[in-house]
Amino acid sequence: MSFFQAVLMGIVQGLTEFLPVSSSGHLALIKNIFGVETDGGILFDVLLHVATLVAVCAVYYKDVLRILNDFFAICIDFFANIGIFFKNISAINKMEYRPICSTPHRKFVVMLIVSTIPTGIMGILLDDVVETLSGNLLVIGLCLLGTGGILFISDLIENGTKKQKDANLGDAMLVGIAQGFAVLPGISRSGTTITGCLLCGFDRRFAVKYSFIMSLPAILGALILELFKLPGAQGAGVSAGACIVAMILAAVIGYFALRIVNGFAVRRNFKPFWIYCFAVGAISIIVFLVKL
Repeated sequence: MSFFQAVLMGIVQGLTEFLPVSSSGHLALIKNIFGVETDGGILFDVLLHVATLVAVCAVYYKDVLRILNDFFAICIDFFANIGIFFKNISAINKMEYRPICSTPHRKFVVMLIVSTIPTGIMGILLDDVVETLSGNLLVIGLCLLGTGGILFISDLIENGTKKQKDANLGDAMLVGIAQGFAVLPGISRSGTTITGCLLCGFDRRFAVKYSFIMSLPAILGALILELFKLPGAQGAGVSAGACIVAMILAAVIGYFALRIVNGFAVRRNFKPFWIYCFAVGAISIIVFLVKL
């Protein structure tokens, strides 16, 4: 992979990871339509994922720090409860269990965990299918049309009333399932999850916040899956300088893309994005038919 191609990958990753237009779909389109070699090696893909993680952490750093604090506190209470359970088996005076969701923010952390479970299961089960379909322009085009339809629906949904304290674990499970379908090339993760949150009755600001914060465990999961593929995989074929530049571009552009999507979603105006997805999806299908 040349320096230019690596930089192009970084720009596309930063823009499309968070704009509701599907990063996987665009990277596949670049390879198929423009003849740009995007298979730069698994390690390079991992580094770009790290860059997008940095972007999310930069935008929501206060929430991320609190989530980490509450997560470790929940883990401590969870294992303490296991110990209490075994002690209570033979104890005369039963000990009380520690409450896991003792605060609204703790419940928020548990919701993130619940959302990640179906996403992770679907990602693992569909991994081979996605790898097979990722180069198919027809599939990418149809999925992009699907993303356009999802975004169109999101603009029709009235603003909900559920905020952090009102959402429940059932909502988290449904949004996690919606995120699982985003492993398909051309299906936008952010567009799907924001729409899923809105259908569950979330307030638009909370829907956007939840969508992007729940991307952290999703991206981490994808990163871990790619790391498992590293042994025996081909090298990235990219210089250290190109990797660094691509990562910086992905992180910086991703930061601003997050801000842009936040504004569009809150104003209930995804129109530019669903028009774009319909157009690019149609072009992808036309190119596929021409190549037959």
